[in-house]
Amino acid sequence: MTKEDVLKLANEEKIRFIRLQFTDIMGVPKNVSITVDQLEKALDGDLMFDGSSIEGFVRIEESDMYLKPDPDTFSIHPWDTGEDGKVGRLICDVYNSQNEPFHGCPRVNLKKIINEAKAEGFEMNVGPEAEFFMFLKDAHGRPTLETHDKAGYFDLAPVDRGEAARREMVLTLQQMGFEIEASHHEVAPGQHEIDFKYADALTTADRVITFRIVVRTIAQRHGLHATFMPKPIYGIAGSGMHLNISLFKDGQNAFYDPNKENGLSDIAMHFIGGVLKHAAAITAITNPTVNSYKRLVPGYEAPVYIAWSPKNRSPLIRVPTRRGIGTRMELRSPDPTCNPYLALAVVLKTGLDGMKNKTECPASVDKNIFEMDEYAREEAGIESLPGTLREALRELRRDQVVKEAMGPHIYGRFMHAKRTEWDKYRAKVHQWEIDEYLTLF
Repeated sequence: MTKEDVLKLANEEKIRFIRLQFTDIMGVPKNVSITVDQLEKALDGDLMFDGSSIEGFVRIEESDMYLKPDPDTFSIHPWDTGEDGKVGRLICDVYNSQNEPFHGCPRVNLKKIINEAKAEGFEMNVGPEAEFFMFLKDAHGRPTLETHDKAGYFDLAPVDRGEAARREMVLTLQQMGFEIEASHHEVAPGQHEIDFKYADALTTADRVITFRIVVRTIAQRHGLHATFMPKPIYGIAGSGMHLNISLFKDGQNAFYDPNKENGLSDIAMHFIGGVLKHAAAITAITNPTVNSYKRLVPGYEAPVYIAWSPKNRSPLIRVPTRRGIGTRMELRSPDPTCNPYLALAVVLKTGLDGMKNKTECPASVDKNIFEMDEYAREEAGIESLPGTLREALRELRRDQVVKEAMGPHIYGRFMHAKRTEWDKYRAKVHQWEIDEYLTLF
């Protein structure tokens, strides 16, 4: 879409307000609301905001920043159609006071890595599988950990009491331009998954942010609280966001080679090799919270081990059986709290690094790794992902390729924020410690 297209559509749809949306370094969506009278000025990139108030952006003495809307991201909020008029949305890139792309903007950063791939003739497509929980609220409207059902994987109503909310989420997403491929109840009570069609990396990252907003908004309309927290309840499965990734060149899937025994090209093998080589550092980005590592534990089908397979689902990377245009790798470790712009940037960068250096992909592991003991894994050369946020940050600090993918500004601010998060967690006394030690000693 062009500037003129957006202005025309806003007029035809009688839009009254526009939300100019962007994310901070942690991936939390932010927005500035303007009246439609200011839309043309916004589309010209002339609207400023205080960048010093945003997590990880700039200092107060350099706070003036610009929002540059992407016309292709214009959509209408289907739930904001009240008496005050319809509300539109534009996703923006952040520019600095010199009117140059801001290196601390995660969306700008992803575009930089995408351009590196384009320089080599490649485009990365991504299809996410995002899971989430829906919980009941108490009498004061505060979220509880009480689930709205006792359903399991693929169950139907009336067992799945969240079906009505999930159906409205799907319809809302479709109104906003999503092509929904599937939606269903997941393994744990109150847990759900909605899958939407793959797209290029930038479009997918934009859609993940929009998806999270829609899910939480519609759940609230049904009296429920939706959360993308990876492990809200001990003892049941956590929420992940598997990423189905393929690389295209000249309109062809570069991961496919019919002349290879397994149908996977050398490009695919080197790309997978690069991601596996840097998997430990990538984890700090794809699993960025203290709680993320409560999901990445054995026993709940979450990937813990750095390996790949064309068959089973226990390794970090699975290659589904489909070949031809549908050839892809599935990275199973990310969770939906990650900043999708940063997550896709580091995955693409490490894959490209693997291709550039012809990184050898280790032999596939076709046994169930969950059933292998420590000795067997050691014999097979299978290492584990970091077990805590602190371990993941240590791996990130050592990995130059992943740091380059983030850029020095984002890397520095991200590390500072996450070290602070770890220190706060480490210093707090948790209920488990009370239960375990208070009467024992």
